[in-house]
Amino acid sequence: MKELEKLFDRIVQRVNINLRELEFDVHPLMNKLVPTSQMTKFYAFYGITPHHPLNLVFRHSNLSGSYFLGRVRVTNSLLYKSDIRGDELKQSGDLFQYQEFNIPVDQDEEISIEDSFLIKTLVHNYSHDPETLETFFIKDTVSTHYANIHGSPSDGCFLGPFSTVDLTTIRDCVIGAYSYVQAGEISHLEVDPGTVWVRKPGDFNFMYRYPTDLLNSYIYFVGGSPPQGIFMDFVEDRKEAFQNIYNVVNIDVPVDVPPNASLDRFAVIKPKTSIGENVLVAQRAFLQNATLGKGANAQENCYIINATLEATILPPMGPRSSRRIWARMSSWDSTVSCVAAPTPA
Repeated sequence: MKELEKLFDRIVQRVNINLRELEFDVHPLMNKLVPTSQMTKFYAFYGITPHHPLNLVFRHSNLSGSYFLGRVRVTNSLLYKSDIRGDELKQSGDLFQYQEFNIPVDQDEEISIEDSFLIKTLVHNYSHDPETLETFFIKDTVSTHYANIHGSPSDGCFLGPFSTVDLTTIRDCVIGAYSYVQAGEISHLEVDPGTVWVRKPGDFNFMYRYPTDLLNSYIYFVGGSPPQGIFMDFVEDRKEAFQNIYNVVNIDVPVDVPPNASLDRFAVIKPKTSIGENVLVAQRAFLQNATLGKGANAQENCYIINATLEATILPPMGPRSSRRIWARMSSWDSTVSCVAAPTPA
Protein backbone atom coordinates (compact mmCIF):
# COMPACT_ATOMS: atom_id res chain seq x y z
CA MET A 1 0.00 0.00 0.00
CA LYS A 2 2.84 2.40 0.77
CA GLU A 3 4.30 1.85 -2.70
CA LEU A 4 0.92 2.63 -4.28
CA GLU A 5 0.64 5.80 -2.24
CA LYS A 6 4.17 6.86 -3.20
CA LEU A 7 3.39 6.22 -6.85
CA PHE A 8 0.14 8.20 -6.58
CA ASP A 9 1.99 11.14 -5.05
CA ARG A 10 4.63 10.97 -7.80
CA ILE A 11 2.01 11.05 -10.56
CA VAL A 12 0.02 13.89 -9.03
CA GLN A 13 3.15 15.98 -8.53
CA ARG A 14 4.26 15.50 -12.13
CA VAL A 15 0.83 16.42 -13.49
CA ASN A 16 0.66 19.50 -11.26
CA ILE A 17 4.07 20.64 -12.50
CA ASN A 18 2.82 20.43 -16.07
CA LEU A 19 -0.35 22.35 -15.21
CA ARG A 20 1.28 25.03 -13.07
CA GLU A 21 0.70 27.75 -15.67
CA LEU A 22 -3.03 27.06 -15.46
CA GLU A 23 -2.85 27.09 -11.64
CA PHE A 24 -4.70 23.77 -11.62
CA ASP A 25 -4.21 21.40 -8.68
CA VAL A 26 -5.03 17.76 -9.40
CA HIS A 27 -4.60 16.52 -5.82
CA PRO A 28 -7.98 17.63 -4.35
CA LEU A 29 -9.79 15.95 -7.24
CA MET A 30 -7.86 12.68 -7.12
CA ASN A 31 -7.13 12.21 -3.41
CA LYS A 32 -8.95 9.04 -2.27
CA LEU A 33 -11.00 8.96 -5.50
CA VAL A 34 -9.95 5.31 -5.79
CA PRO A 35 -8.90 3.90 -2.38
CA THR A 36 -5.64 1.96 -2.49
CA SER A 37 -7.49 -1.09 -1.16
CA GLN A 38 -9.50 -1.16 -4.41
CA MET A 39 -6.34 -1.21 -6.50
CA THR A 40 -5.40 -4.67 -5.22
CA LYS A 41 -8.76 -6.42 -5.68
CA PHE A 42 -8.86 -7.01 -9.42
CA TYR A 43 -6.69 -8.79 -11.97
CA ALA A 44 -5.83 -7.43 -15.43
CA PHE A 45 -6.64 -8.93 -18.85
CA TYR A 46 -4.63 -9.23 -22.04
CA GLY A 47 -6.36 -9.90 -25.35
CA ILE A 48 -4.86 -12.57 -27.60
CA THR A 49 -5.68 -12.76 -31.31
CA PRO A 50 -3.89 -14.16 -34.37
CA HIS A 51 -3.40 -10.60 -35.62
CA HIS A 52 -1.80 -9.01 -32.54
CA PRO A 53 1.57 -10.31 -31.33
CA LEU A 54 1.93 -10.69 -27.58
CA ASN A 55 3.72 -7.66 -26.23
CA LEU A 56 2.83 -6.22 -22.83
CA VAL A 57 5.53 -4.78 -20.59
CA PHE A 58 4.78 -3.06 -17.30
CA ARG A 59 7.15 -1.81 -14.61
CA HIS A 60 6.43 -0.33 -11.19
CA SER A 61 2.73 -0.10 -12.07
CA ASN A 62 -0.66 -1.33 -10.94
CA LEU A 63 -3.07 -2.55 -13.64
CA SER A 64 -6.11 -3.32 -11.49
CA GLY A 65 -9.04 -4.61 -13.55
CA SER A 66 -7.68 -3.19 -16.82
CA TYR A 67 -7.76 -4.70 -20.31
CA PHE A 68 -4.97 -4.58 -22.89
CA LEU A 69 -4.68 -5.45 -26.57
CA GLY A 70 -1.62 -5.02 -28.76
CA ARG A 71 1.83 -3.63 -28.08
CA VAL A 72 1.67 -1.75 -24.77
CA ARG A 73 4.25 -0.50 -22.25
CA VAL A 74 3.24 0.85 -18.85
CA THR A 75 5.76 2.49 -16.50
CA ASN A 76 5.25 4.15 -13.11
CA SER A 77 1.48 4.27 -13.64
CA LEU A 78 -1.82 3.36 -12.02
CA LEU A 79 -4.57 1.96 -14.24
CA TYR A 80 -7.93 1.17 -12.68
CA LYS A 81 -10.49 -0.73 -14.78
CA SER A 82 -9.28 0.97 -17.96
CA ASP A 83 -9.30 -0.38 -21.52
CA ILE A 84 -6.11 0.03 -23.54
CA ARG A 85 -6.96 -1.09 -27.05
CA GLY A 86 -4.25 -1.24 -29.69
CA ASP A 87 -6.10 -2.97 -32.52
CA GLU A 88 -5.07 -0.29 -35.04
CA LEU A 89 -1.43 0.23 -34.11
CA LYS A 90 0.71 1.05 -37.11
CA GLN A 91 3.19 -1.58 -38.28
CA SER A 92 6.73 -1.34 -39.56
CA GLY A 93 6.66 -0.72 -43.30
CA ASP A 94 3.33 1.13 -43.33
CA LEU A 95 3.08 4.46 -45.11
CA PHE A 96 1.31 7.19 -43.17
CA GLN A 97 -0.19 9.93 -45.31
CA TYR A 98 -0.24 13.42 -43.83
CA GLN A 99 -1.09 16.36 -46.08
CA GLU A 100 1.36 16.03 -49.02
CA PHE A 101 3.71 13.72 -47.11
CA ASN A 102 3.91 9.92 -47.27
CA ILE A 103 5.80 9.04 -44.10
CA PRO A 104 7.25 5.52 -43.67
CA VAL A 105 6.75 3.82 -40.31
CA ASP A 106 10.16 2.51 -39.27
CA GLN A 107 9.06 0.27 -36.39
CA ASP A 108 5.89 -1.18 -34.94
CA GLU A 109 3.90 1.43 -33.07
CA GLU A 110 3.29 0.96 -29.35
CA ILE A 111 1.13 2.56 -26.69
CA SER A 112 3.39 4.01 -24.01
CA ILE A 113 1.80 4.98 -20.69
CA GLU A 114 4.17 6.65 -18.24
CA ASP A 115 3.65 8.43 -14.90
CA SER A 116 -0.13 8.45 -15.39
CA PHE A 117 -3.29 7.52 -13.51
CA LEU A 118 -6.20 6.33 -15.69
CA ILE A 119 -9.54 5.55 -14.05
CA LYS A 120 -12.13 3.62 -16.08
CA THR A 121 -10.71 5.20 -19.22
CA LEU A 122 -10.93 3.97 -22.79
CA VAL A 123 -7.71 4.43 -24.77
CA HIS A 124 -7.86 3.70 -28.47
CA ASN A 125 -4.69 4.11 -30.41
CA TYR A 126 -5.42 5.39 -33.89
CA SER A 127 -3.25 8.52 -33.80
CA HIS A 128 -2.88 11.03 -36.62
CA ASP A 129 0.12 12.91 -35.20
CA PRO A 130 2.89 12.76 -37.85
CA GLU A 131 5.55 13.63 -35.26
CA THR A 132 5.00 10.49 -33.13
CA LEU A 133 4.20 7.71 -35.56
CA GLU A 134 5.87 4.89 -33.64
CA THR A 135 4.81 5.88 -30.10
CA PHE A 136 1.31 6.74 -28.95
CA PHE A 137 2.23 8.33 -25.63
CA ILE A 138 0.19 9.08 -22.52
CA LYS A 139 2.57 10.78 -20.13
CA ASP A 140 2.10 12.67 -16.84
CA THR A 141 -1.66 12.44 -17.36
CA VAL A 142 -4.64 11.83 -15.11
CA SER A 143 -8.00 10.79 -16.53
CA THR A 144 -11.17 10.12 -14.58
CA HIS A 145 -14.29 8.00 -14.94
CA TYR A 146 -15.32 7.05 -18.49
CA ALA A 147 -13.00 9.46 -20.24
CA ASN A 148 -12.07 8.54 -23.82
CA ILE A 149 -8.58 9.08 -25.22
CA HIS A 150 -9.05 8.28 -28.89
CA GLY A 151 -5.95 8.60 -31.03
CA SER A 152 -4.82 11.52 -28.87
CA PRO A 153 -1.26 11.55 -27.49
CA SER A 154 -1.29 13.28 -24.12
CA ASP A 155 1.46 14.91 -22.06
CA GLY A 156 0.81 16.64 -18.74
CA CYS A 157 -3.00 16.70 -18.84
CA PHE A 158 -6.12 16.18 -16.76
CA LEU A 159 -9.31 14.71 -18.25
CA GLY A 160 -12.60 15.01 -16.39
CA PRO A 161 -15.29 12.30 -16.28
CA PHE A 162 -17.06 11.47 -19.56
CA SER A 163 -14.71 13.71 -21.52
CA THR A 164 -13.40 12.75 -24.96
CA VAL A 165 -10.27 13.87 -26.76
CA ASP A 166 -10.43 12.69 -30.34
CA LEU A 167 -7.50 12.72 -32.82
CA THR A 168 -5.94 15.64 -30.94
CA THR A 169 -2.45 15.86 -29.47
CA ILE A 170 -2.81 17.56 -26.09
CA ARG A 171 -0.06 19.03 -23.91
CA ASP A 172 -0.47 20.68 -20.50
CA CYS A 173 -4.26 20.90 -20.82
CA VAL A 174 -7.31 20.49 -18.60
CA ILE A 175 -10.32 18.92 -20.31
CA GLY A 176 -13.52 19.44 -18.31
CA ALA A 177 -16.21 16.86 -17.65
CA TYR A 178 -18.40 15.83 -20.60
CA SER A 179 -16.32 17.79 -23.09
CA TYR A 180 -15.53 16.66 -26.62
CA VAL A 181 -12.40 18.04 -28.29
CA GLN A 182 -11.21 17.34 -31.83
CA ALA A 183 -8.83 20.16 -32.65
CA GLY A 184 -5.66 18.68 -34.14
CA GLU A 185 -3.20 19.93 -31.52
CA ILE A 186 -3.68 22.06 -28.40
CA SER A 187 -1.49 23.09 -25.49
CA HIS A 188 -1.75 25.07 -22.23
CA LEU A 189 -5.55 25.32 -22.42
CA GLU A 190 -8.31 24.73 -19.89
CA VAL A 191 -11.46 23.49 -21.62
CA ASP A 192 -14.58 24.15 -19.56
CA PRO A 193 -16.94 21.27 -18.69
CA GLY A 194 -19.57 20.55 -21.31
CA THR A 195 -17.61 22.04 -24.21
CA VAL A 196 -17.96 20.62 -27.71
CA TRP A 197 -15.06 21.86 -29.85
CA VAL A 198 -14.35 20.67 -33.38
CA ARG A 199 -11.69 22.51 -35.34
CA LYS A 200 -9.85 22.00 -38.60
CA PRO A 201 -7.29 24.79 -38.88
CA GLY A 202 -7.94 26.92 -41.93
CA ASP A 203 -11.34 25.34 -42.66
CA PHE A 204 -13.72 25.65 -39.73
CA ASN A 205 -13.94 26.11 -35.98
CA PHE A 206 -17.08 25.00 -34.13
CA MET A 207 -17.58 25.43 -30.40
CA TYR A 208 -20.58 24.93 -28.14
CA ARG A 209 -20.89 24.70 -24.37
CA TYR A 210 -23.74 23.10 -22.44
CA PRO A 211 -25.28 25.40 -19.80
CA THR A 212 -23.57 24.69 -16.48
CA ASP A 213 -26.74 24.42 -14.39
CA LEU A 214 -28.19 21.86 -16.79
CA LEU A 215 -24.96 19.89 -17.17
CA ASN A 216 -24.46 19.58 -13.40
CA SER A 217 -27.59 17.47 -13.12
CA TYR A 218 -26.03 14.93 -15.46
CA ILE A 219 -22.38 15.00 -14.41
CA TYR A 220 -20.78 17.04 -11.64
CA PHE A 221 -17.25 16.65 -10.33
CA VAL A 222 -15.47 18.64 -7.63
CA GLY A 223 -12.70 17.86 -5.16
CA GLY A 224 -13.57 15.75 -2.14
CA SER A 225 -16.20 13.50 -3.72
CA PRO A 226 -16.52 11.13 -6.68
CA PRO A 227 -18.32 12.21 -9.86
CA GLN A 228 -22.05 12.63 -9.33
CA GLY A 229 -25.17 13.01 -11.45
CA ILE A 230 -27.58 11.08 -13.66
CA PHE A 231 -24.80 9.53 -15.73
CA MET A 232 -23.05 8.07 -12.70
CA ASP A 233 -26.34 6.88 -11.15
CA PHE A 234 -27.20 5.15 -14.41
CA VAL A 235 -23.90 3.25 -14.46
CA GLU A 236 -23.93 2.42 -10.75
CA ASP A 237 -27.44 0.94 -11.00
CA ARG A 238 -26.06 -1.66 -13.45
CA LYS A 239 -22.82 -2.34 -11.64
CA GLU A 240 -24.00 -5.64 -10.16
CA ALA A 241 -24.67 -7.09 -13.62
CA PHE A 242 -20.99 -6.66 -14.49
CA GLN A 243 -19.84 -8.17 -11.21
CA ASN A 244 -21.80 -11.34 -12.00
CA ILE A 245 -19.98 -12.00 -15.29
CA TYR A 246 -16.63 -11.98 -13.48
CA ASN A 247 -17.85 -14.41 -10.82
CA VAL A 248 -18.68 -17.33 -13.11
CA VAL A 249 -16.68 -19.31 -15.67
CA ASN A 250 -19.40 -20.30 -18.14
CA ILE A 251 -22.08 -17.81 -19.09
CA ASP A 252 -25.28 -18.61 -20.95
CA VAL A 253 -25.70 -15.94 -23.61
CA PRO A 254 -29.42 -15.30 -24.25
CA VAL A 255 -28.88 -14.34 -27.91
CA ASP A 256 -27.78 -15.96 -31.16
CA VAL A 257 -24.47 -14.60 -32.44
CA PRO A 258 -23.79 -14.83 -36.21
CA PRO A 259 -20.45 -16.45 -37.17
CA ASN A 260 -19.08 -13.14 -38.49
CA ALA A 261 -20.04 -11.15 -35.38
CA SER A 262 -17.93 -10.77 -32.23
CA LEU A 263 -19.36 -10.81 -28.71
CA ASP A 264 -16.86 -10.27 -25.91
CA ARG A 265 -16.91 -12.62 -22.93
CA PHE A 266 -17.06 -9.65 -20.54
CA ALA A 267 -20.06 -7.86 -22.04
CA VAL A 268 -23.45 -7.93 -20.31
CA ILE A 269 -26.25 -9.21 -22.53
CA LYS A 270 -29.81 -9.03 -21.20
CA PRO A 271 -32.92 -10.67 -22.74
CA LYS A 272 -34.70 -9.37 -25.82
CA THR A 273 -31.43 -8.43 -27.48
CA SER A 274 -30.62 -9.10 -31.13
CA ILE A 275 -27.15 -9.07 -32.69
CA GLY A 276 -26.82 -8.82 -36.47
CA GLU A 277 -24.04 -9.71 -38.87
CA ASN A 278 -20.63 -8.04 -38.71
CA VAL A 279 -21.38 -6.62 -35.25
CA LEU A 280 -18.74 -5.98 -32.59
CA VAL A 281 -19.70 -5.97 -28.91
CA ALA A 282 -16.72 -5.01 -26.76
CA GLN A 283 -15.99 -5.80 -23.12
CA ARG A 284 -17.91 -3.68 -20.58
CA ALA A 285 -20.72 -3.06 -23.07
CA PHE A 286 -24.28 -3.44 -21.73
CA LEU A 287 -27.17 -4.48 -24.00
CA GLN A 288 -30.78 -4.84 -22.88
CA ASN A 289 -33.80 -5.06 -25.17
CA ALA A 290 -31.48 -3.78 -27.86
CA THR A 291 -31.15 -4.47 -31.57
CA LEU A 292 -27.76 -4.10 -33.24
CA GLY A 293 -28.15 -4.05 -37.00
CA LYS A 294 -25.62 -5.24 -39.55
CA GLY A 295 -22.25 -3.57 -39.04
CA ALA A 296 -23.12 -1.75 -35.80
CA ASN A 297 -20.67 -1.65 -32.88
CA ALA A 298 -21.11 -1.44 -29.13
CA GLN A 299 -17.80 -0.15 -27.83
CA GLU A 300 -16.41 -0.23 -24.30
CA ASN A 301 -18.60 1.46 -21.66
CA CYS A 302 -21.49 1.56 -24.11
CA TYR A 303 -25.02 1.05 -22.74
CA ILE A 304 -27.79 0.36 -25.26
CA ILE A 305 -31.17 -0.09 -23.63
CA ASN A 306 -34.59 -0.22 -25.31
CA ALA A 307 -32.99 1.02 -28.50
CA THR A 308 -31.95 0.07 -32.01
CA LEU A 309 -28.48 0.79 -33.34
CA GLU A 310 -28.38 0.74 -37.12
CA ALA A 311 -25.15 0.70 -39.04
CA THR A 312 -24.04 3.80 -40.89
CA ILE A 313 -21.47 3.57 -43.67
CA LEU A 314 -18.33 5.44 -42.66
CA PRO A 315 -15.18 5.86 -44.74
CA PRO A 316 -12.30 3.64 -43.62
CA MET A 317 -10.10 5.32 -41.03
CA GLY A 318 -6.88 3.68 -42.16
CA PRO A 319 -5.40 0.88 -44.23
CA ARG A 320 -6.30 -1.84 -41.70
CA SER A 321 -9.26 -0.29 -39.94
CA SER A 322 -12.80 -1.53 -40.30
CA ARG A 323 -15.83 0.63 -40.83
CA ARG A 324 -17.35 1.22 -37.43
CA ILE A 325 -19.98 2.99 -35.38
CA TRP A 326 -18.67 4.65 -32.22
CA ALA A 327 -21.08 4.62 -29.29
CA ARG A 328 -20.78 5.53 -25.64
CA MET A 329 -23.92 5.83 -23.51
CA SER A 330 -27.17 5.20 -25.34
CA SER A 331 -30.34 7.20 -25.17
CA TRP A 332 -33.37 5.52 -23.66
CA ASP A 333 -36.45 4.21 -25.47
CA SER A 334 -35.41 5.39 -28.88
CA THR A 335 -34.17 4.24 -32.26
CA VAL A 336 -30.76 5.63 -33.03
CA SER A 337 -28.09 5.47 -35.70
CA CYS A 338 -24.94 6.64 -33.94
CA VAL A 339 -25.02 7.27 -30.23
CA ALA A 340 -22.84 9.46 -28.06
CA ALA A 341 -23.31 10.15 -24.38
CA PRO A 342 -26.96 11.07 -23.70
CA THR A 343 -27.48 14.71 -24.47
CA PRO A 344 -28.91 16.85 -21.66
CA ALA A 345 -32.48 17.68 -22.60
